[in-house]
This record gives sequence, structure tokens and C-alpha cells, in this order.
Amino acid sequence: MKIGLDIAGGDFAPDANLAGAVLARKELSSDCTIALIGDQEVILSGLSALGSTTDGFEIIHAPDVITMHDHPTKAIPSKPLSSISVGFDCLARKEINAFASTGNTGAMLVGAIFKLGSIEGVARPCITSTLPQIDGSKGILLDVGSNADCKPETLVLFAELGDLYAKNVYAIEKPRVALLNIGEEDAKGNLLTIATNKLLRENEKINFIGNIEGRDLFTGAADVIVCDGFTGNVVLKEAEGIYTLMRKRGIRDEFFDRFNYENYGGTPVLGVKGNVIIGHGISNDVAVKNMVLHAYEVAKSGLAAKVNEAFN
Repeated sequence: MKIGLDIAGGDFAPDANLAGAVLARKELSSDCTIALIGDQEVILSGLSALGSTTDGFEIIHAPDVITMHDHPTKAIPSKPLSSISVGFDCLARKEINAFASTGNTGAMLVGAIFKLGSIEGVARPCITSTLPQIDGSKGILLDVGSNADCKPETLVLFAELGDLYAKNVYAIEKPRVALLNIGEEDAKGNLLTIATNKLLRENEKINFIGNIEGRDLFTGAADVIVCDGFTGNVVLKEAEGIYTLMRKRGIRDEFFDRFNYENYGGTPVLGVKGNVIIGHGISNDVAVKNMVLHAYEVAKSGLAAKVNEAFN
């Protein structure tokens, strides 16, 4: 098993990424190698400063960087030697089993679609977020930003992708799939949710339990929660905001501490021909460590291959 990590991505690169890689290396089994993708001299110097050897690591030289200010669709072709471009090339050639980055999210999505390609039958790949549940479990929310405008058929696709993610990565045998709405009744909502509810009711591939409201997002009412990317991104940012406000007010609570993005590290892009993990741009070493560990879980589960098998 080999996990590729973009060393140049994120606000605190390369230090946080290298430190996170060293932390992850201590927790991963010996059969897993972390491929550090970035400027070789910077990587060697950074590992030395951390008191780490190259044991358990592979260095893949990629001297260029796609910054947060680069245009996503232009950056991939214009910077072929960037860590993101090289990472996707390695993944496409199956030289690594997963590729993780805290870099430019737009470039990661563009790279995933154009360098790997979408799985046949998946017209709109999406990204997820993990929602902590009050009973200690994890909920999956999708989409959270890659598809702001959706058709009912697209939300059904998200439901099927989320179902596969919950089964294969979180080992939930029969995930409860719900549609985020303004009311529990099937006829409630806007034109999109009303039409989507009908299609989900008719879908025999998933265990659809109906609509849930915003107040039920963290109650353990569902394992997979489906919405358009605009709504999902608002929910995600609100959850982050609640956690930040509580910390500023000096309020500590075991449940709300699970809202900390560091605990989850990153989330997969669902629906592309490869295991791609996107992390938060402000990730510190702990978040990067958890992103690498989650990338390992996703790769070990064979998620991308199983999604491909399910849709074909």
C-alpha cells in the first residue's frame, strides 16, 4: 500500500504536511509507504529538521506549486510539474493507491475529473463531510460544495455514492439515507426536494428513510444525509463556526470537540477513478496525519473500485 501526500499544499506547507506525515508514519502498519510529493530538497531538509529518516517514505520530486490563488482549470495543464499534477499522474498510473492534499480544492477537483476521469454512470462527482452524532457515531453529508446547483437525479446519485461510502469505509451494513429538507413530510420543500424525495422512495438500491430537518443533523437520525452542494457547504461552515465560537467563549464539551476538523483530516472525492482525499487548507500536523490515515482506510477498502463496480 502506498499513500501519496502533497507536501506543497495548504496554508502551512511544507512544515505541517511533513510533520503530519511523520506522525502518520508512526501509526501506519509497516506494509504502507507514504510517498511525499514535492520539492525533493525541501522534503529532505524538512525531515531532517524533524529528526526523521526516510524510512517508510518515498520521495517523488515535484518542484512546482499550485497555489490557492491559481485558477483551477488553468493550473493543472500550465503546471505539469506541480505536486498536485504529479500526484494525479502517479495515481493514474497506479503507482500510488491514494492521493491526499490540503492544497487548492478547485485544482484537486479538476485534476480528479480530468486526469483520472469520472466513473461511468457518475455524471457529477462530489465531496462529503463527516458530521459527529450525539450517540458517538458518524454521519455523512453530501454534497458539501462541488455541485452548488443540482437536479433531482443528481441528488439520487449522491445518495447512492454516500451509501457505498458508508458501507465500505465506515462498515455500516445498511446505511439509513435521508434527504435534508425543511419538513419531514414527503410533500414539503422546494421543487428540487419534492421531486428528489419521490425518486429516492422508488430507489431500491438504498435504504431511504425520508426527509430530515436541520435540527436532526447531529442526532443520529441518519447515516447518510443528502443535499445540494450549496446547502451542504452552508451546513459545513455553520458547524465549523459553532465550534470556533465555543472555543472563543472558553466552552469545552466532549461532543462539540468532535466538530474540530483536525479529527477528520480530509474527505474523499466520490465518483472518480481513483482514491482522492481533499483536506482543509488550514490543516495543521494533526489534521494532515488524520487525512493520511483516512486515505489509507479509503484505499484499503478499495472504495473507488467498489463504486465503479456498483455503477457498472
